[in-house]
Parts: sequence; structure tokens; C-alpha cells
Amino acid sequence: MVADVAETGVAAEELKQFIERIERLEEEKKAIADDVRDVYAEAKGRGFDVKAIRAIVRLRSKEPQEREEEEAILELYMSALGMT
Repeated sequence: MVADVAETGVAAEELKQFIERIERLEEEKKAIADDVRDVYAEAKGRGFDVKAIRAIVRLRSKEPQEREEEEAILELYMSALGMT
């Protein structure tokens, strides 16, 4: 397959297109990450606790059953350590 890429312009062009698409997506991903960071900074500037916001965002992304299971394990461990 490597020889095919080197010898044919079609395969080389296709490879170049894949790489360029990945590069564009990586740029978009960085731009979105910058936007998210800006929103967290804005929330912090308005007096919100960013750690709490991050925790809520993480919890909201989980299915209710998964979240309940995680909370139950956390409670169990905290109880075992005398933290409740």
C-alpha cells in the first residue's frame, strides 16, 4: 500500500485530503476549546464557582442510572472513611 501511495497521484491526493480535513477539524476543536474556556472565565468573573460548574457539566453528560451508581459508590466510600 505504501508503494501505491508513492506511485499514484490519486492515492497521494486522497491522503492529502484526509490530512487536510483532520487539520481543519483540529483547528475547529481548538477554537471550540478556547470558547469553552472563555465561558468558564466569564462565569468566574460573575462570581460563580467554576469547579462546581465543571462538576455539574460532567454529571449532566451522564445517564441518570450511571450518575446514581457513581453517587452511591461515592457515598459508600465516604461512609467507610467516616466522612458522612
